Amino acid sequence: MAERGYLDFIVSRLDGITYKEKILLCEKLKNESELLYNSKSCIESVLGRRLDKKNDIESIRKKAQNDAEKALKLNIKWVCFKDSEYPPLLREIYDPPVMLFYRGKLPNPKMPLVAIVGTRKPSPKAAAQAYDIAKGLGCNGISVVSGLAIGIDSMAHKGNIQGIIERCKGNNSGYEAGTIAVLGSGLDQIYPSSNRNLARQVLETGGALISEYTCGTGPRKWTFPARNRIISGVSRGVLIAEAPKKSGALITASFALEQNREVWVSSAGIMAANDRKIGMYDRRGTIKLAEEGAGIINNEFDILKEWNINKDEI
Repeated sequence: MAERGYLDFIVSRLDGITYKEKILLCEKLKNESELLYNSKSCIESVLGRRLDKKNDIESIRKKAQNDAEKALKLNIKWVCFKDSEYPPLLREIYDPPVMLFYRGKLPNPKMPLVAIVGTRKPSPKAAAQAYDIAKGLGCNGISVVSGLAIGIDSMAHKGNIQGIIERCKGNNSGYEAGTIAVLGSGLDQIYPSSNRNLARQVLETGGALISEYTCGTGPRKWTFPARNRIISGVSRGVLIAEAPKKSGALITASFALEQNREVWVSSAGIMAANDRKIGMYDRRGTIKLAEEGAGIINNEFDILKEWNINKDEI
């Protein structure tokens, strides 16, 4: 960080600038001094447009320094867009974050990731299937990405953790891969708080907690749709286990399609498709995705087959 100073932290805090423009600034500027000395004129020159919002660079620099110091104090690491460790698939999306903060171990860029997301109020069959598929993937060395929410997300993380534990039994070298939880808050504020123990298990079994938000950022209504682009962005394929007509999981599916990722639905998520809504379990979102061409997944082997992966070779 010495060479670039707090440049990436500063850029990530700028107002009135798109994700793509922030990336451009990070690519064009060498260090924070270039930004501080030239300020608004420097930014406008790089972006090729006038800024509507005023940015007090010196004030932002102080906040950025505080961001970095807080992260270091809490043993939170970070990776910037220009760094070689930055997830390669995420780098390809339209609006990648300038920075990713993380605890644990970033996923192996050579191994494909599967995102499993869905409703916070799943049917028992959909919840069980999400768990079983995630566990099966873990047993085959494939990490699952989700959002640490209650419901399908939690079942996906728990299943993947169990599969990873079973795969690594008797392996003294430790866990080779782990489940990935993408948060809609800073990593110092686990949300929901009821999943703090699950977050701890994620880290203990070789996984990672990831967020684009600095320490002190609480969960907000707008942070969750934004984090969904990261869930799909780091993944090769996205499985929507079960989703109602209006759902954050459907936002993830939309991002996945924009990012040219594979989109699937679980077979439990489209049960009784003719009825559309059975009691308290609304599956209209997943049913619609299936009707629009999303593949139907019954178990982990369907995904391995889609990717031409021989389980015996993993």
